[in-house]
Amino acid sequence: MADLFDSVEPSAAGGKPAPLADRLRPATFSDVIGQQHLLGEEGALRVMLESGNLSSIIFWGPPGVGKTTLAKLLADETEMEFVQISAIFSGVADLKKVFEAAKLRRQTGRGTLLFVDEIHRFNKAQQDGFLPHMEDGTIVLVGATTENPSFELNAAVMSRSQVMVLERLTLADLELMAQRAEKLVDRALPLMADAREAVLEMADGDGRALINILEQVFSWNVTSKVKLEDLQKRLSRRAPKYDKSGEEHYNLISALHKSVRGSDPDASMYWFCRMLEGGEDPRFLARRITRMAVEDIGLADPQAQHVCLQAWETYERLGSPEGELALAQAVIYIALAPKSNATYVAYKAARNAAKKTGSEPPPKIIRNAPTQLMKDEGYGAGYQYDHDAEDGFSGQNYFPDDMKRGIYYIPVDRGFERELKKRVDYFSKLRSSKES
Repeated sequence: MADLFDSVEPSAAGGKPAPLADRLRPATFSDVIGQQHLLGEEGALRVMLESGNLSSIIFWGPPGVGKTTLAKLLADETEMEFVQISAIFSGVADLKKVFEAAKLRRQTGRGTLLFVDEIHRFNKAQQDGFLPHMEDGTIVLVGATTENPSFELNAAVMSRSQVMVLERLTLADLELMAQRAEKLVDRALPLMADAREAVLEMADGDGRALINILEQVFSWNVTSKVKLEDLQKRLSRRAPKYDKSGEEHYNLISALHKSVRGSDPDASMYWFCRMLEGGEDPRFLARRITRMAVEDIGLADPQAQHVCLQAWETYERLGSPEGELALAQAVIYIALAPKSNATYVAYKAARNAAKKTGSEPPPKIIRNAPTQLMKDEGYGAGYQYDHDAEDGFSGQNYFPDDMKRGIYYIPVDRGFERELKKRVDYFSKLRSSKES
């Protein structure tokens, strides 16, 4: 994966100037735009450099935020040889050559900073191959990944490295980058104010993407500033960053779930649409929306589950994009529904109790007695048929004889569960009076 400021040699034949990304590449850490949480005062990377003890690092962040640039600057700052490989194109043989060259280099007193792009694409066995060379100081490993290293990287590599999280560039960062590009080419971008803002938003936090867009804009032969509507004709909007099997998938469904739980219909709709725009399967969303109704609403609004199931069925009948509106309707409904996880809590507590007391038999009074032997053993003896009681409630104990009565379902005082709470309290008092 190319970096935000990867160098591309000028064409020897044509003598063309280097690409804009190459010319904008920072020469020092002070030139880097963004990542001030790492480079600013007390920033982890700055502290590491000032201590003079550069350890192996894993840069984790989205594309186009300068992972390779920082690695190159680290090598320059520490006067180490910068060696770059990509896990996509490199194999065991390539790694062996790199390690052998690093050992020879070390004998001459020069260290090697090995930058591994897309390091998560190496399997766990290949990642193990770095360990002895990291431990004996042959290399300082700097890996770059867009995936969560907790899931994708070997635990041994992680324990020997410091993970540094790089953040997507803000609109202010991107504007500063655009200004730097204008100064470099010595002319302003031919864009109206709203078109300029649209270009920054189109980059979606990716500095490399922004520079590519700016290079296109600078190449336009226009005599007046381009308006927003004309910009939209000239440039196509980038697809949003979204990996249906990666961490972003789980981050966004978590954001949707928590927004629904937090009774925020606007945020819920935003994350729902973010996932659709990213290409998420609406059937996955239908299933998760129904789960939200069961887990976070439950009996506070029994209708919520039916609304979700009906929306799911409507989607199956209409398909996309018409059916997605039914799912959106369900999202708004469950976001505004009264919330209760009392059923969810009761279920988990009862399951836990069932695991601990899994061999306790039911009391004999509620055991089935289809044979005479069972009747002789006392199965069903003394059972009181609740419908025969004056109030339709016998108050018998239905838990195992040797088990203390459990209380699992505690309804909240919201929505329909307010009514259920009255019923629970009623039967509890009635049971106590009959027992006494």
